[in-house]
Amino acid sequence: MISVNCPVQTFATASGRPLANSFFGIAFFNLHFLVVVLMLALAGCATPDRAPSQIAPVHVPQETWWRVDRDISAASLAARGPARNYAGGYMESWRDRVHQRTEADFIPWFTAYWTQQWLAVKVAWYKLSIGEGTDPAVRQLATDLQEQYNRRVLDPVAKEVDPEVVRVRATTLYIQLLGEQIQGIPRRYGIPPEQFDRRLKNLPAIALAPPAMHDASLYQIVHADPIAGLPAFVALIDQVRKNAGGPGTGPSEARISPAAKRVSEKLMAKLAISGGASAAAAAVGGVAGMVISLGAAGFGVIAHENERSELEAQLREDLNAAEDDMWFSLMEDPGTGVMAGVNHIAEQIEGRVAKVLTLPVSVEPIPREAPIPAEPFLPDEESYDKTLTTD
Repeated sequence: MISVNCPVQTFATASGRPLANSFFGIAFFNLHFLVVVLMLALAGCATPDRAPSQIAPVHVPQETWWRVDRDISAASLAARGPARNYAGGYMESWRDRVHQRTEADFIPWFTAYWTQQWLAVKVAWYKLSIGEGTDPAVRQLATDLQEQYNRRVLDPVAKEVDPEVVRVRATTLYIQLLGEQIQGIPRRYGIPPEQFDRRLKNLPAIALAPPAMHDASLYQIVHADPIAGLPAFVALIDQVRKNAGGPGTGPSEARISPAAKRVSEKLMAKLAISGGASAAAAAVGGVAGMVISLGAAGFGVIAHENERSELEAQLREDLNAAEDDMWFSLMEDPGTGVMAGVNHIAEQIEGRVAKVLTLPVSVEPIPREAPIPAEPFLPDEESYDKTLTTD
């Protein structure tokens, strides 16, 4: 076996220490340094991120906020159109049903012979109770006619299309479309969501008098799910309902009083004639008196039928005008109509920027056939009943 000897040679350095020892010392130093660097790196990775509250908010110029407010106002204006179309469609159906029931029920009932006899007794009783003067009796008769009109026409129609329910649904649809429109505003201007939400919380949407817990911000109404669970929304609808006075509100006094006045005058004239016949029958007595009384009643029926067409025409003219008044009030009255809830919220939002001049803004168009907020409704829905408070 051959053995090879490989001696390790050492060379002296300037310090007098062997070169091999110096090489291993440098390697150890470098390894130590590498371990320290790795430990620092791991410590840096383990450091938690700063909380969001510690991050400096993005600066949004005031001019940008003006544009944001203007876009919100434009979104409100755009959402009002479909809400009004929705309400208008149902109220057209309401008017058609009111007209049909007026023709089929109220006018035949009112112009019937025995109804006229019954009204004649009431007018006579009113005049005896009130005394001289026809106006108090006419007013009382007008009140009776309004009650009958509500019972025979407006109340049954409300079971099919209730203006109060239309008011709730139109307001709900407006809020739904408004929320969809304003979703894209923060992206349009590069505003962080939390800053945009803070802006919405500072914008009033429902402000009732007296100011109390029944107020809500724009942020609250567009994030409420469902909106019927928001106390401020319930209070708004309830206040409008009380101010309106009920579905349809009935014919105005200016429309029903002329009809009541004509009826009262004609009934009093008929009472005078029938009163004379009754006196003659009482004076004659017996069978002859009965013949006179029956003859007067028969003459009254014949005379009434001859005059009935004219009475119907006059009443129809008055009631058609009353229907137009009711429909116009329900659609156009800003405080009590079916758009009253929408108007209140829109005025709060749009009023903030009414006098602010900004550059034109672009708003995504809302389709004319906007989705309705719920299925076709009936006035006895549980959700609607829970929305309104009882008096």
